[in-house]
Amino acid sequence: MNDLDFAAFMVSRVCHDLVGPLGAVVNGLEVLEDERDAAMRADALKIVTSSADQALARLQFMRIAFGAAGSAGAELDLGEIGRLILGLVAGTKIEVDWHAANVHWPKDWAKLLMNATLLAADCLPRGGHVRVDTSEDPAAPAFTIKARGQNARVLEEVEKAVRGEASATPSDARGVQPYLTHKLSRTLNAGLTLTASEGLIELAAG
Repeated sequence: MNDLDFAAFMVSRVCHDLVGPLGAVVNGLEVLEDERDAAMRADALKIVTSSADQALARLQFMRIAFGAAGSAGAELDLGEIGRLILGLVAGTKIEVDWHAANVHWPKDWAKLLMNATLLAADCLPRGGHVRVDTSEDPAAPAFTIKARGQNARVLEEVEKAVRGEASATPSDARGVQPYLTHKLSRTLNAGLTLTASEGLIELAAG
């Protein structure tokens, strides 16, 4: 995949993730403009508030996970990374148990951790539990992510993308995030692995 196609897919992925909550904000504002019933206005306001919060959480997450936030060589606080991940899944059927060390990691390692956690959550179509554990030594980043839930599964194209198989070049915006995860892992020589068994998905690196 050339750089232009990769950039286009990433932009499409960001837009896809924001269309839903921003559309709900617009719909809620339209109700507030036209509705006079107090109960209906209160419900519409709740929708606007929760959808705006969701859109903001996604933007904050993607700014770092997909973007170039921070200068070259920057380090990121894993506590802040955990806050962004917890904000991303707030209001969903995914629960994240964050057990990261109180350390700073190089930016690309933090991005790999965020993308791997997102991959794990995406493997739980009916919701479930994601546990994230990291190494204590900031000089030797490593992590293990375990996702458990009903019908937990890894799509074949995702598995191929994470492993870097030649046939796994994404053909749409949906497949670009696993591809990005692999590229980050390869750049860092992180040795990212993905294993799946009944009800359990595990990603590990380091």
